[in-house]
Amino acid sequence: MHSNGDGAGSAHPQYLTFYIAGEEYALAILRVREIIQYAGVTRIPRAPEWVRGVINLRGSVVPVVDVGARFGVAQLQPTRSTCIVVAEVRQDGESTVIGLLADAVSEVIDLPATDLQPVPAFGTRARTEYLQGMGRVGERLMLMLDVDRLLSGDEIAHTAALAVEQESAA
Repeated sequence: MHSNGDGAGSAHPQYLTFYIAGEEYALAILRVREIIQYAGVTRIPRAPEWVRGVINLRGSVVPVVDVGARFGVAQLQPTRSTCIVVAEVRQDGESTVIGLLADAVSEVIDLPATDLQPVPAFGTRARTEYLQGMGRVGERLMLMLDVDRLLSGDEIAHTAALAVEQESAA
C-alpha cells in the first residue's frame, strides 16, 4: 500500500464510496471534483472499449472511463442511478480531470488509517495495481481506488487527443 498524499496525514481522511459492477469502491474525497447524473456521452471513434466517450463539462471536454470495463468486467449498462464521478488524476506533476462511470454513489465516509489494509491477491475482480488497499467500515469492505494508476500517462494523452479531435470535428 502506498500513500498519495490525499489527507494521509490527517486522523480521518474522507472518501466517497460508490458501486461498480456490484463492488463498493472508495476514492479520496480530495480527488473528487463533483458528481453528475449520467445523461449519455459522445462516443469517440478509435477509443479503447473502456473509454465510453466524452462529456462537455462547462466548456471542458472530459473523457469518461468505464472502470468496470477497465477491470475486465462487462461494460456498465446505464440506469437511473448511474452517475459520473468527476475526479482529478495526477501524473508526473500534471493534473487531468476524468469522469468515472459508476452504477451508484453511496456516501462520504471517514476512514482512519487503522482501517486500511493491503489488497489481497485474490477475491476481487479489480486488478490490484489500480487499488491502494481495502477499507473497512464496520463489517463492510471496500476497494480503495488509485485513480492515478487507472490510466497510464500515454493512455491519458491518447484519450485527450481523441477528445480534442472529436471536439474539433463537431
